[in-house]
Amino acid sequence: MILEVNDLGFAFHKNRLIFNGVNFNVDKGEILSILGPNGSGKSTLLNCIANFYKPQHGSILLNGESISKINLRNIAQIIGYVPQVHIPTYAYTVREFTVMGRTPYIGAFGKPSKMDYRIAEASLKRVGIFHIKDRPYTEISGGERQLALIARVLTQEPKIILFDEPTAHLDYGNQYRIVQMISQLANEGYAVIMTTHNPEHAIILNGKVAILNRNGTFIVGKATDTIDATTLSNLYGLTIKTIYIEEAKRVVSVVISHNDF
Repeated sequence: MILEVNDLGFAFHKNRLIFNGVNFNVDKGEILSILGPNGSGKSTLLNCIANFYKPQHGSILLNGESISKINLRNIAQIIGYVPQVHIPTYAYTVREFTVMGRTPYIGAFGKPSKMDYRIAEASLKRVGIFHIKDRPYTEISGGERQLALIARVLTQEPKIILFDEPTAHLDYGNQYRIVQMISQLANEGYAVIMTTHNPEHAIILNGKVAILNRNGTFIVGKATDTIDATTLSNLYGLTIKTIYIEEAKRVVSVVISHNDF
């Protein structure tokens, strides 16, 4: 098993636990979509898995070894992370920004090789932004920046990719394309963990689905077993129905009513 998370709990500065008793595993070629309301700790959980935050208790194993015992370069060769938001600092070109994904394979004083640039350019073509490779990263749109982040992590060639709401800044068409790309990455053997606010994306990907509630509880199962009208209604405080659409050959979720107004 490439990733195992056992009894994980996290709190900021010894405050109440944001989540507790998180258990799951993801292997090569598998997708785990994590659903939950704002503030439930989805991004925090990804930061723990990426080794940015130290959990209060529990363990994270990569190929059976505790992540705490693996050096940072090796972790970066295993785990790639696409954040929800990235604030640019320097006006690197999109091509230069993307080739930074090769950092775990380059020495401290080394420079990217021709092969590194070829990998970066292939990643830019894959996400559909090769045509802006020479533009400053600081001057492209939020959606284009999100695609550049995905290209950079593909350039990193990790075994596990963590996506924190990867479609948040994308238009409808690019949202669908990214969801299809994530499905293809799993088919190629990547292990993928994605947080999302859109149940439809989890349904389309049809892998494992985890529900992280605001009270910090965590349940995980197959998409077909986990995503239902009752679960979604309780999760988001809405009346939601799930309806099978023959043309799409899948279930869709529909909001019937809400009590906010």
